[in-house]
Amino acid sequence: MPAAYIENRTYDEIQVGDSAILTRTLRPQDIQLFAVMSGDVNPAHVDPEYAHSSMFHEVIAHGMWGGALISTVLGTEFPGPGTIYVSQTLRFSRPVKVGDQITIKITCKQKFDHNKHILFDCLCTNQDGLKVISGEAEVLAPTEKVKRERFELPEVTISDRWARYKKLLARAKGLPAAAAVFAQPVHAESLQSAVTAAESGILRPVLVGPEKEIRELARANNIDLLRCRLIDAPHARAAVAHAAEMARSGDANIIVQGDITTADFMARLIGHDGLRGVRRFSHVLYLDVPSYPRPIIISDMMVNIEPTLEEKIEITQNAIDFAHIMGTPEPKVAILAGIDTVTPKMRATVDAAALCKMAERGQITGALLDGPLGIDNAISLVAAKGAHIKSAVAGRADVLIAPDLEAGNMLAKQLEHLSDAVSGGVVLGGRVPIVLANRNDSIESRVASLVLALLVANQQR
Repeated sequence: MPAAYIENRTYDEIQVGDSAILTRTLRPQDIQLFAVMSGDVNPAHVDPEYAHSSMFHEVIAHGMWGGALISTVLGTEFPGPGTIYVSQTLRFSRPVKVGDQITIKITCKQKFDHNKHILFDCLCTNQDGLKVISGEAEVLAPTEKVKRERFELPEVTISDRWARYKKLLARAKGLPAAAAVFAQPVHAESLQSAVTAAESGILRPVLVGPEKEIRELARANNIDLLRCRLIDAPHARAAVAHAAEMARSGDANIIVQGDITTADFMARLIGHDGLRGVRRFSHVLYLDVPSYPRPIIISDMMVNIEPTLEEKIEITQNAIDFAHIMGTPEPKVAILAGIDTVTPKMRATVDAAALCKMAERGQITGALLDGPLGIDNAISLVAAKGAHIKSAVAGRADVLIAPDLEAGNMLAKQLEHLSDAVSGGVVLGGRVPIVLANRNDSIESRVASLVLALLVANQQR
Protein backbone atom coordinates (compact mmCIF):
# COMPACT_ATOMS: atom_id res chain seq x y z
CA MET A 1 0.00 0.00 0.00
CA PRO A 2 1.51 3.40 -1.00
CA ALA A 3 2.55 5.85 1.72
CA ALA A 4 -0.03 8.42 2.82
CA TYR A 5 2.37 11.25 1.98
CA ILE A 6 4.59 12.11 -0.95
CA GLU A 7 7.95 13.68 -0.01
CA ASN A 8 10.92 14.79 -2.08
CA ARG A 9 14.67 14.67 -1.57
CA THR A 10 16.39 17.97 -2.19
CA TYR A 11 19.57 18.51 -4.17
CA ASP A 12 21.62 18.79 -0.97
CA GLU A 13 20.15 15.56 0.46
CA ILE A 14 21.12 13.44 -2.56
CA GLN A 15 24.59 11.92 -2.79
CA VAL A 16 26.28 10.26 -5.76
CA GLY A 17 25.44 6.53 -5.59
CA ASP A 18 22.04 7.02 -3.92
CA SER A 19 19.23 5.15 -5.64
CA ALA A 20 15.52 4.44 -5.57
CA ILE A 21 13.53 1.44 -6.81
CA LEU A 22 9.98 0.97 -8.15
CA THR A 23 8.48 -2.40 -9.15
CA ARG A 24 5.44 -2.82 -11.42
CA THR A 25 3.78 -5.77 -13.15
CA LEU A 26 2.40 -5.23 -16.65
CA ARG A 27 -1.34 -5.96 -16.88
CA PRO A 28 -3.45 -6.11 -20.07
CA GLN A 29 -5.34 -3.01 -18.96
CA ASP A 30 -2.05 -1.09 -18.63
CA ILE A 31 -1.50 -1.58 -22.37
CA GLN A 32 -5.07 -0.54 -23.14
CA LEU A 33 -4.89 2.56 -20.95
CA PHE A 34 -1.57 3.62 -22.48
CA ALA A 35 -3.02 3.15 -25.99
CA VAL A 36 -6.10 5.21 -25.11
CA MET A 37 -4.01 7.97 -23.52
CA SER A 38 -1.41 8.17 -26.30
CA GLY A 39 -3.46 7.17 -29.33
CA ASP A 40 -0.76 4.61 -30.21
CA VAL A 41 -2.75 1.67 -31.60
CA ASN A 42 0.18 -0.16 -33.14
CA PRO A 43 -1.22 -3.72 -33.61
CA ALA A 44 1.84 -5.15 -31.86
CA HIS A 45 0.33 -3.72 -28.68
CA VAL A 46 -3.45 -3.93 -29.14
CA ASP A 47 -4.21 -6.67 -31.68
CA PRO A 48 -3.56 -10.19 -30.29
CA GLU A 49 -4.08 -11.85 -33.68
CA TYR A 50 -1.46 -9.65 -35.33
CA ALA A 51 0.87 -9.88 -32.33
CA HIS A 52 0.88 -13.70 -32.45
CA SER A 53 2.21 -13.51 -36.02
CA SER A 54 4.93 -10.99 -35.10
CA MET A 55 8.51 -11.72 -34.08
CA PHE A 56 7.51 -11.64 -30.40
CA HIS A 57 4.48 -14.00 -30.82
CA GLU A 58 2.38 -12.11 -28.28
CA VAL A 59 1.21 -8.65 -27.31
CA ILE A 60 3.97 -6.43 -25.89
CA ALA A 61 3.91 -3.14 -23.98
CA HIS A 62 4.54 0.20 -25.64
CA GLY A 63 8.19 1.05 -25.17
CA MET A 64 7.31 4.32 -23.49
CA TRP A 65 5.27 2.52 -20.83
CA GLY A 66 8.63 1.67 -19.24
CA GLY A 67 9.85 5.20 -19.92
CA ALA A 68 6.82 6.54 -18.07
CA LEU A 69 7.76 4.47 -15.01
CA ILE A 70 11.19 6.11 -14.95
CA SER A 71 9.39 9.47 -14.94
CA THR A 72 7.20 8.19 -12.09
CA VAL A 73 10.24 7.58 -9.87
CA LEU A 74 11.83 10.91 -10.72
CA GLY A 75 8.66 12.91 -10.20
CA THR A 76 7.24 11.26 -7.11
CA GLU A 77 10.15 9.87 -5.11
CA PHE A 78 13.69 10.50 -6.26
CA PRO A 79 14.12 13.45 -6.27
CA GLY A 80 10.31 13.84 -6.14
CA PRO A 81 8.01 16.91 -6.19
CA GLY A 82 9.70 19.99 -7.63
CA THR A 83 11.86 18.01 -10.07
CA ILE A 84 12.10 19.44 -13.60
CA TYR A 85 13.05 17.12 -16.49
CA VAL A 86 15.93 18.42 -18.64
CA SER A 87 16.70 15.44 -20.87
CA GLN A 88 16.25 11.68 -21.11
CA THR A 89 17.94 8.97 -23.17
CA LEU A 90 16.51 5.46 -23.50
CA ARG A 91 17.86 2.21 -24.98
CA PHE A 92 15.41 -0.69 -25.37
CA SER A 93 16.98 -4.12 -24.97
CA ARG A 94 14.01 -6.51 -24.96
CA PRO A 95 10.19 -6.35 -24.99
CA VAL A 96 7.94 -6.26 -21.94
CA LYS A 97 5.13 -8.80 -22.06
CA VAL A 98 1.92 -9.14 -20.08
CA GLY A 99 2.74 -10.54 -16.64
CA ASP A 100 6.35 -9.34 -16.65
CA GLN A 101 7.47 -7.73 -13.38
CA ILE A 102 9.62 -4.70 -14.12
CA THR A 103 12.01 -3.17 -11.56
CA ILE A 104 13.01 0.43 -12.22
CA LYS A 105 16.24 1.54 -10.50
CA ILE A 106 17.29 5.19 -10.59
CA THR A 107 20.86 5.96 -9.38
CA CYS A 108 22.52 9.32 -8.88
CA LYS A 109 25.55 9.40 -11.22
CA GLN A 110 26.74 13.02 -11.12
CA LYS A 111 25.80 16.35 -9.48
CA PHE A 112 26.35 19.86 -10.89
CA ASP A 113 26.50 22.45 -8.10
CA HIS A 114 26.44 25.50 -10.39
CA ASN A 115 22.92 24.83 -11.67
CA LYS A 116 21.59 22.15 -9.28
CA HIS A 117 21.28 19.59 -12.08
CA ILE A 118 21.66 15.89 -11.39
CA LEU A 119 22.46 13.11 -13.88
CA PHE A 120 20.82 9.75 -13.10
CA ASP A 121 21.48 6.26 -14.43
CA CYS A 122 18.16 4.55 -15.30
CA LEU A 123 17.87 0.77 -15.46
CA CYS A 124 14.74 -1.36 -15.93
CA THR A 125 15.02 -5.14 -15.50
CA ASN A 126 12.45 -7.92 -15.65
CA GLN A 127 11.69 -10.72 -13.19
CA ASP A 128 14.61 -12.74 -14.58
CA GLY A 129 17.07 -9.91 -13.96
CA LEU A 130 17.41 -9.20 -17.69
CA LYS A 131 17.85 -5.64 -18.88
CA VAL A 132 14.75 -4.21 -20.57
CA ILE A 133 15.46 -0.45 -20.75
CA SER A 134 18.53 1.61 -19.84
CA GLY A 135 19.46 5.25 -20.21
CA GLU A 136 20.28 8.51 -18.48
CA ALA A 137 18.06 11.29 -17.16
CA GLU A 138 19.16 14.83 -16.39
CA VAL A 139 16.91 16.87 -14.09
CA LEU A 140 16.82 20.17 -12.27
CA ALA A 141 16.55 18.96 -8.67
CA PRO A 142 14.36 20.66 -6.05
CA THR A 143 16.10 22.83 -3.49
CA GLU A 144 13.17 23.21 -1.08
CA LYS A 145 11.61 20.43 0.96
CA VAL A 146 8.10 19.33 -0.13
CA LYS A 147 5.84 16.96 1.78
CA ARG A 148 2.19 16.66 0.77
CA GLU A 149 -0.67 14.25 1.22
CA ARG A 150 -0.65 11.69 -1.58
CA PHE A 151 -3.36 12.42 -4.14
CA GLU A 152 -5.81 9.55 -4.55
CA LEU A 153 -6.33 8.68 -8.21
CA PRO A 154 -9.83 7.84 -9.45
CA GLU A 155 -10.63 4.25 -10.33
CA VAL A 156 -10.54 3.57 -14.05
CA THR A 157 -12.75 0.92 -15.66
CA ILE A 158 -11.91 -0.20 -19.18
CA SER A 159 -14.99 -1.13 -21.16
CA ASP A 160 -13.66 -2.87 -24.25
CA ARG A 161 -17.01 -3.06 -26.01
CA TRP A 162 -15.52 -4.09 -29.35
CA ALA A 163 -13.65 -7.02 -27.80
CA ARG A 164 -16.81 -8.24 -26.06
CA TYR A 165 -18.77 -7.89 -29.30
CA LYS A 166 -16.15 -9.86 -31.25
CA LYS A 167 -16.15 -12.54 -28.55
CA LEU A 168 -19.89 -13.02 -29.05
CA LEU A 169 -19.53 -13.13 -32.84
CA ALA A 170 -16.78 -15.72 -32.48
CA ARG A 171 -19.36 -18.16 -31.08
CA ALA A 172 -20.74 -18.51 -34.62
CA LYS A 173 -17.37 -19.52 -36.06
CA GLY A 174 -17.49 -22.92 -37.72
CA LEU A 175 -21.28 -23.23 -37.68
CA PRO A 176 -23.11 -23.70 -40.99
CA ALA A 177 -24.77 -20.53 -42.21
CA ALA A 178 -28.51 -20.36 -41.54
CA ALA A 179 -31.26 -19.16 -43.85
CA ALA A 180 -32.71 -16.04 -42.19
CA VAL A 181 -35.89 -14.49 -43.54
CA PHE A 182 -36.20 -10.73 -42.94
CA ALA A 183 -39.90 -9.89 -43.06
CA GLN A 184 -40.65 -6.38 -44.40
CA PRO A 185 -37.05 -5.05 -44.07
CA VAL A 186 -37.82 -1.57 -45.39
CA HIS A 187 -35.52 0.43 -43.17
CA ALA A 188 -31.79 0.83 -43.53
CA GLU A 189 -30.86 -0.85 -40.24
CA SER A 190 -32.58 -4.11 -41.24
CA LEU A 191 -30.82 -4.19 -44.59
CA GLN A 192 -27.42 -3.30 -43.12
CA SER A 193 -27.65 -5.99 -40.44
CA ALA A 194 -28.61 -8.57 -43.10
CA VAL A 195 -25.65 -7.59 -45.27
CA THR A 196 -23.22 -7.52 -42.32
CA ALA A 197 -24.32 -11.01 -41.23
CA ALA A 198 -24.00 -12.29 -44.79
CA GLU A 199 -20.50 -10.83 -45.16
CA SER A 200 -19.52 -12.50 -41.87
CA GLY A 201 -20.66 -15.83 -43.31
CA ILE A 202 -23.16 -16.56 -40.54
CA LEU A 203 -26.41 -16.11 -42.48
CA ARG A 204 -27.96 -16.50 -45.91
CA PRO A 205 -30.40 -13.57 -45.85
CA VAL A 206 -33.76 -13.71 -47.62
CA LEU A 207 -35.48 -10.32 -47.84
CA VAL A 208 -39.27 -10.60 -48.12
CA GLY A 209 -41.14 -7.36 -48.80
CA PRO A 210 -41.84 -4.80 -51.52
CA GLU A 211 -38.82 -5.40 -53.76
CA LYS A 212 -38.82 -2.02 -55.49
CA GLU A 213 -38.94 -0.15 -52.18
CA ILE A 214 -36.18 -2.35 -50.69
CA ARG A 215 -33.86 -1.79 -53.65
CA GLU A 216 -34.45 1.99 -53.65
CA LEU A 217 -33.70 2.10 -49.90
CA ALA A 218 -30.51 0.10 -50.42
CA ARG A 219 -29.33 2.46 -53.18
CA ALA A 220 -30.09 5.51 -51.07
CA ASN A 221 -28.00 4.13 -48.19
CA ASN A 222 -25.16 2.61 -50.25
CA ILE A 223 -26.05 -0.94 -49.17
CA ASP A 224 -25.00 -3.75 -51.52
CA LEU A 225 -27.66 -6.48 -51.62
CA LEU A 226 -25.61 -8.83 -53.82
CA ARG A 227 -25.45 -11.49 -51.08
CA CYS A 228 -29.19 -11.28 -50.35
CA ARG A 229 -32.07 -13.09 -52.02
CA LEU A 230 -35.17 -10.92 -52.55
CA ILE A 231 -38.78 -12.13 -52.61
CA ASP A 232 -41.43 -9.58 -53.55
CA ALA A 233 -44.37 -9.18 -51.16
CA PRO A 234 -46.91 -6.35 -51.45
CA HIS A 235 -47.18 -5.46 -47.76
CA ALA A 236 -46.10 -6.39 -44.22
CA ARG A 237 -48.87 -8.94 -43.58
CA ALA A 238 -47.97 -10.83 -46.74
CA ALA A 239 -44.25 -10.66 -45.90
CA VAL A 240 -44.77 -12.19 -42.42
CA ALA A 241 -47.10 -14.85 -43.81
CA HIS A 242 -44.53 -15.83 -46.43
CA ALA A 243 -41.75 -15.92 -43.82
CA ALA A 244 -43.87 -18.21 -41.61
CA GLU A 245 -44.59 -20.51 -44.54
CA MET A 246 -40.88 -20.75 -45.34
CA ALA A 247 -40.20 -21.70 -41.70
CA ARG A 248 -42.94 -24.37 -41.72
CA SER A 249 -41.57 -25.87 -44.95
CA GLY A 250 -38.00 -25.93 -43.63
CA ASP A 251 -36.72 -23.23 -46.02
CA ALA A 252 -36.03 -20.79 -43.18
CA ASN A 253 -34.03 -21.38 -39.98
CA ILE A 254 -34.58 -17.88 -38.51
CA ILE A 255 -37.24 -15.18 -38.89
CA VAL A 256 -36.34 -11.52 -38.36
CA GLN A 257 -38.76 -8.66 -37.70
CA GLY A 258 -38.64 -5.75 -40.11
CA ASP A 259 -40.75 -2.61 -40.40
CA ILE A 260 -43.83 -3.91 -38.60
CA THR A 261 -44.89 -3.47 -34.98
CA THR A 262 -43.90 -6.21 -32.57
CA ALA A 263 -47.54 -6.82 -31.63
CA ASP A 264 -48.63 -7.34 -35.28
CA PHE A 265 -45.53 -9.35 -36.11
CA MET A 266 -45.87 -11.80 -33.21
CA ALA A 267 -49.67 -12.07 -33.57
CA ARG A 268 -49.21 -13.50 -37.07
CA LEU A 269 -46.62 -16.01 -35.82
CA ILE A 270 -48.53 -17.16 -32.72
CA GLY A 271 -51.90 -17.96 -34.35
CA HIS A 272 -53.27 -21.41 -35.24
CA ASP A 273 -51.25 -21.45 -38.48
CA GLY A 274 -48.21 -19.86 -36.82
CA LEU A 275 -44.91 -21.23 -35.55
CA ARG A 276 -45.69 -22.18 -31.94
CA GLY A 277 -43.58 -25.14 -30.85
CA VAL A 278 -43.89 -27.38 -27.81
CA ARG A 279 -43.47 -24.47 -25.43
CA ARG A 280 -44.69 -20.90 -25.02
CA PHE A 281 -43.00 -18.10 -26.95
CA SER A 282 -40.72 -16.01 -24.71
CA HIS A 283 -37.92 -13.53 -25.28
CA VAL A 284 -34.44 -13.80 -23.79
CA LEU A 285 -32.01 -10.90 -23.76
CA TYR A 286 -28.28 -11.68 -23.54
CA LEU A 287 -26.22 -8.91 -21.93
CA ASP A 288 -22.45 -8.70 -21.58
CA VAL A 289 -22.03 -6.00 -18.95
CA PRO A 290 -18.46 -4.77 -18.22
CA SER A 291 -19.11 -4.41 -14.48
CA TYR A 292 -20.47 -7.97 -14.04
CA PRO A 293 -18.14 -10.99 -14.08
CA ARG A 294 -20.20 -13.00 -16.58
CA PRO A 295 -22.86 -12.45 -19.27
CA ILE A 296 -26.39 -12.28 -17.91
CA ILE A 297 -29.75 -13.33 -19.41
CA ILE A 298 -33.02 -11.47 -18.77
CA SER A 299 -36.47 -12.85 -19.55
CA ASP A 300 -39.11 -11.77 -20.50
CA MET A 301 -38.94 -8.16 -21.64
CA MET A 302 -40.60 -8.30 -25.08
CA VAL A 303 -43.39 -10.89 -25.44
CA ASN A 304 -45.30 -11.89 -22.29
CA ILE A 305 -46.93 -8.86 -20.67
CA GLU A 306 -48.26 -10.16 -17.34
CA PRO A 307 -47.40 -13.87 -17.28
CA THR A 308 -49.24 -16.25 -14.97
CA LEU A 309 -47.39 -18.80 -12.87
CA GLU A 310 -48.07 -21.44 -15.50
CA GLU A 311 -46.59 -19.18 -18.17
CA LYS A 312 -43.58 -18.30 -16.00
CA ILE A 313 -42.72 -22.00 -15.82
CA GLU A 314 -42.20 -22.10 -19.58
CA ILE A 315 -40.50 -18.70 -19.65
CA THR A 316 -38.03 -19.94 -17.03
CA GLN A 317 -37.37 -23.26 -18.76
CA ASN A 318 -36.81 -21.47 -22.08
CA ALA A 319 -34.24 -19.19 -20.42
CA ILE A 320 -32.50 -22.17 -18.79
CA ASP A 321 -32.28 -24.01 -22.10
CA PHE A 322 -30.86 -20.87 -23.71
CA ALA A 323 -28.23 -20.59 -20.96
CA HIS A 324 -27.19 -24.17 -21.75
CA ILE A 325 -26.76 -23.21 -25.42
CA MET A 326 -24.59 -20.27 -24.33
CA GLY A 327 -22.30 -22.62 -22.41
CA THR A 328 -23.59 -22.49 -18.82
CA PRO A 329 -24.40 -26.11 -17.86
CA GLU A 330 -26.16 -25.30 -14.57
CA PRO A 331 -27.22 -21.64 -14.62
CA LYS A 332 -28.10 -19.82 -11.43
CA VAL A 333 -31.58 -18.38 -11.93
CA ALA A 334 -32.88 -15.50 -9.80
CA ILE A 335 -36.66 -15.05 -9.77
CA LEU A 336 -37.01 -11.31 -9.30
CA ALA A 337 -39.50 -9.39 -7.17
CA GLY A 338 -39.62 -6.10 -5.30
CA ILE A 339 -38.75 -7.76 -1.98
CA ASP A 340 -36.92 -10.90 -0.83
CA THR A 341 -39.66 -12.40 1.34
CA VAL A 342 -42.88 -14.16 0.34
CA THR A 343 -46.09 -12.27 0.93
CA PRO A 344 -49.58 -12.95 -0.47
CA LYS A 345 -49.92 -9.22 -1.13
CA MET A 346 -47.32 -9.44 -3.94
CA ARG A 347 -48.06 -12.11 -6.53
CA ALA A 348 -44.48 -11.96 -7.87
CA THR A 349 -43.13 -13.22 -4.52
CA VAL A 350 -45.64 -16.10 -4.35
CA ASP A 351 -44.87 -17.07 -7.97
CA ALA A 352 -41.14 -16.98 -7.21
CA ALA A 353 -41.53 -19.30 -4.24
CA ALA A 354 -43.66 -21.69 -6.31
CA LEU A 355 -41.14 -21.77 -9.16
CA CYS A 356 -38.32 -22.58 -6.73
CA LYS A 357 -40.31 -25.41 -5.16
CA MET A 358 -41.16 -26.76 -8.62
CA ALA A 359 -37.46 -26.80 -9.46
CA GLU A 360 -36.80 -28.77 -6.28
CA ARG A 361 -39.42 -31.32 -7.41
CA GLY A 362 -38.01 -31.64 -10.92
CA GLN A 363 -40.78 -29.73 -12.69
CA ILE A 364 -38.21 -27.19 -13.86
CA THR A 365 -34.85 -28.71 -14.74
CA GLY A 366 -31.27 -27.89 -15.54
CA ALA A 367 -30.65 -24.99 -13.16
CA LEU A 368 -30.43 -23.70 -9.60
CA LEU A 369 -33.35 -21.42 -8.74
CA ASP A 370 -33.87 -18.97 -5.89
CA GLY A 371 -36.42 -16.29 -5.24
CA PRO A 372 -37.97 -14.00 -4.57
CA LEU A 373 -34.84 -11.86 -4.88
CA GLY A 374 -34.49 -8.13 -5.41
CA ILE A 375 -32.22 -7.17 -8.29
CA ASP A 376 -29.53 -5.96 -5.87
CA ASN A 377 -29.39 -9.27 -4.01
CA ALA A 378 -29.52 -11.24 -7.26
CA ILE A 379 -26.36 -9.69 -8.72
CA SER A 380 -24.37 -8.34 -5.74
CA LEU A 381 -22.65 -10.62 -3.23
CA VAL A 382 -22.15 -7.62 -0.95
CA ALA A 383 -25.86 -6.77 -1.01
CA ALA A 384 -26.87 -10.40 -0.47
CA LYS A 385 -24.51 -10.71 2.48
CA GLY A 386 -25.83 -7.48 3.95
CA ALA A 387 -29.37 -8.81 3.66
CA HIS A 388 -28.27 -12.08 5.37
CA ILE A 389 -29.36 -14.14 2.35
CA LYS A 390 -27.64 -17.51 2.18
CA SER A 391 -28.06 -18.86 -1.32
CA ALA A 392 -26.07 -20.42 -4.16
CA VAL A 393 -27.82 -18.00 -6.51
CA ALA A 394 -27.84 -14.65 -4.67
CA GLY A 395 -25.06 -12.37 -5.91
CA ARG A 396 -24.11 -14.84 -8.66
CA ALA A 397 -27.14 -14.95 -10.97
CA ASP A 398 -26.70 -16.00 -14.59
CA VAL A 399 -30.39 -15.61 -15.43
CA LEU A 400 -32.89 -13.01 -14.20
CA ILE A 401 -36.59 -13.83 -14.53
CA ALA A 402 -38.62 -10.62 -14.40
CA PRO A 403 -42.06 -10.59 -12.74
CA ASP A 404 -43.63 -9.00 -15.83
CA LEU A 405 -42.73 -7.41 -19.16
CA GLU A 406 -42.76 -3.88 -17.75
CA ALA A 407 -40.16 -4.64 -15.07
CA GLY A 408 -38.05 -6.74 -17.44
CA ASN A 409 -38.11 -4.08 -20.15
CA MET A 410 -37.05 -1.27 -17.81
CA LEU A 411 -34.27 -3.36 -16.27
CA ALA A 412 -32.96 -4.46 -19.64
CA LYS A 413 -32.96 -0.99 -21.18
CA GLN A 414 -31.25 0.52 -18.14
CA LEU A 415 -28.44 -2.00 -18.49
CA GLU A 416 -28.23 -1.55 -22.25
CA HIS A 417 -28.03 2.24 -22.16
CA LEU A 418 -26.30 2.98 -18.84
CA SER A 419 -23.74 0.20 -18.51
CA ASP A 420 -22.21 0.02 -22.02
CA ALA A 421 -23.53 -3.53 -22.37
CA VAL A 422 -23.21 -5.61 -25.52
CA SER A 423 -26.67 -7.09 -26.03
CA GLY A 424 -28.75 -9.26 -28.29
CA GLY A 425 -32.08 -11.01 -27.98
CA VAL A 426 -34.08 -13.86 -29.47
CA VAL A 427 -37.58 -15.29 -29.10
CA LEU A 428 -37.65 -18.97 -28.12
CA GLY A 429 -40.39 -21.59 -28.04
CA GLY A 430 -41.21 -21.69 -31.75
CA ARG A 431 -40.28 -23.96 -34.63
CA VAL A 432 -37.49 -21.49 -35.43
CA PRO A 433 -35.89 -18.71 -33.39
CA ILE A 434 -37.33 -15.24 -33.99
CA VAL A 435 -35.42 -11.96 -33.80
CA LEU A 436 -37.32 -8.86 -32.72
CA ALA A 437 -35.98 -5.39 -33.38
CA ASN A 438 -36.81 -1.75 -32.92
CA ARG A 439 -35.54 1.34 -34.67
CA ASN A 440 -33.26 2.28 -31.77
CA ASP A 441 -31.23 -0.94 -32.01
CA SER A 442 -27.69 -0.45 -33.29
CA ILE A 443 -26.32 -2.55 -36.14
CA GLU A 444 -24.04 -4.16 -33.54
CA SER A 445 -27.02 -5.18 -31.38
CA ARG A 446 -28.95 -6.47 -34.42
CA VAL A 447 -26.03 -8.61 -35.58
CA ALA A 448 -25.53 -9.90 -32.01
CA SER A 449 -29.18 -10.99 -32.01
CA LEU A 450 -28.66 -12.78 -35.34
CA VAL A 451 -25.68 -14.65 -33.87
CA LEU A 452 -27.79 -15.76 -30.90
CA ALA A 453 -30.56 -16.89 -33.25
CA LEU A 454 -27.99 -18.87 -35.25
CA LEU A 455 -26.81 -20.63 -32.09
CA VAL A 456 -30.41 -21.55 -31.20
CA ALA A 457 -31.18 -22.65 -34.77
CA ASN A 458 -28.05 -24.80 -34.84
CA GLN A 459 -29.15 -26.49 -31.60
CA GLN A 460 -32.62 -27.13 -33.04
CA ARG A 461 -31.15 -28.57 -36.23
